[in-house]
Amino acid sequence: MGGVENSEIISVLREIAGLLKQKKENPFKIRAYLKVADAIERMPERVDKLVAQGRVGEIAGAGEAISRKITELVTTGRLAYYERLKSEAAGEGHRS
Repeated sequence: MGGVENSEIISVLREIAGLLKQKKENPFKIRAYLKVADAIERMPERVDKLVAQGRVGEIAGAGEAISRKITELVTTGRLAYYERLKSEAAGEGHRS
């Protein structure tokens, strides 16, 4: 496992929500990322342990898509979706 701390996962999920908000994405999608980040913040258990045990779906509010993203982040230490959002946001900033 990547040994990714819960705080790092929370930070990435909240940043994704912020980037989606900038893009004026669906508010329900934005709220879903924030809800999962809040749920992880309240959890006594480490998310990387849940990933190792195949129990990511037990995180409150984590549907299939967010569960896959959390698993990717924990197992690889990176999240392609997050990287793409960041580069899109950086590209938009240069155009104005």
